[in-house]
Amino acid sequence: MFKLDTLISNVTAVTMNEALDVLFGAYIGIEGGKITYLGKSAPEEKPATIIDGTGMVALPGLINCHTALATTALRNYLDDVPQLQALDALLKLEAKMDSRCAKAAATLGIAECLRFGVTSVSDLYYYPEATAEAALSAGIKANIALSAYRFIDPCEDFDFETDEQCAALRSAVEKYHLAGDGQIRVDAGIHAEYTGNFKLWEALAGYACEKELGMQLHLAQTQGEVDSCLDRTGLSPAELLSIHRLFHVPACAAGCNCLEEQDRKLLAKRKVSAVALPMADAKAGRPPMDIPAAVKAGLNVALGSGGAVDCGNLDMFEAMRFAALDARRSGGDADAMPAVAPLMMATVSGATAQGRSTECGMLKVGLDADLCLVDFSAPHLMPCHNVISGLVFSAKGGDVAMTMVRGRILYQNGNFPTLDLKAAVEELTSYAIPRIFAKE
Repeated sequence: MFKLDTLISNVTAVTMNEALDVLFGAYIGIEGGKITYLGKSAPEEKPATIIDGTGMVALPGLINCHTALATTALRNYLDDVPQLQALDALLKLEAKMDSRCAKAAATLGIAECLRFGVTSVSDLYYYPEATAEAALSAGIKANIALSAYRFIDPCEDFDFETDEQCAALRSAVEKYHLAGDGQIRVDAGIHAEYTGNFKLWEALAGYACEKELGMQLHLAQTQGEVDSCLDRTGLSPAELLSIHRLFHVPACAAGCNCLEEQDRKLLAKRKVSAVALPMADAKAGRPPMDIPAAVKAGLNVALGSGGAVDCGNLDMFEAMRFAALDARRSGGDADAMPAVAPLMMATVSGATAQGRSTECGMLKVGLDADLCLVDFSAPHLMPCHNVISGLVFSAKGGDVAMTMVRGRILYQNGNFPTLDLKAAVEELTSYAIPRIFAKE
């Protein structure tokens, strides 16, 4: 009788554990969706399936802590368009989207994530139920938030129970929060400080506290955003949102490009996770987050791609490389960010940001078997003098040979066992694209 479901043999295991152990010629045993064995000799238990890891590097599945999966439908359409013109066009296109469009586009985005070794995503966009359905079916882990925005007159009555976006959040929580034995988590969310006010923020914060949800938002992405808030309120966006209790629940703040030192300390005190978006920032011409300063202030810093419309692709290997290069260039020093730092951001820190540190983020006995295999036999990865540097500075998402979540293979050598990718592409091309881009 088989005692192991799967055994990955003779693999280089980048564990990302507390000691940052890298095990050569390792064996990873998986049973019931968990890692039950990790060592340099074969286990005594007989496996039902053996995966030959020769020439492969196993690492914890990458965690994309900020994206908008459904924007794959808009990929490259607004590139090189002036910012204000692009924003106006984006809002018009998004207004034509419906849940059917969002599900098809999110499915394509999920396939892209799995192809690139991503096992969990944080999504801040619209149509959370459609995205949750796509993620649940595919098997990827996801923290999904509705990007709420409301310009509410302070004198106007605001009813959390009847507000359309708040009702959509409640529906998503009731149907999908902790679905799939915790595979899906629904967070509260706001778009940003400048697209709402205290009535919306406090209502969402109160609901998130009541339901023990996380919070997702964009924060301080441009200096103009920060200056506008200071002019209007005398406070920075971080200070203003903190006063209105947005950070009384575990929060992921994407961007954080223009934080002052007092903001970093405030967010660290509130245990907010800052999510760097190096690819999206570079594409938009924004300054990068000062990651070393954020870490020094005590912030947990995770990594995200942004949506496909923001950065072109969802390749977290590119995001890791961009993060390291930005920090080194800004600091004028190759020591400003060692290669292990962005890999930590994309694994351990990402799991912490998502509230999943007890289930994933490392290759460790007792944690979920969320991992990917990277083929290091490619010419651009040889010779391998340093595995971690190879992953960050040389590897590409396309080098991933297999992606597994909870011991279940979701991508392997061009195949997506849990996804009907052909049907998703057909739905996107025959329904979503014609609807979104129909001439008015």
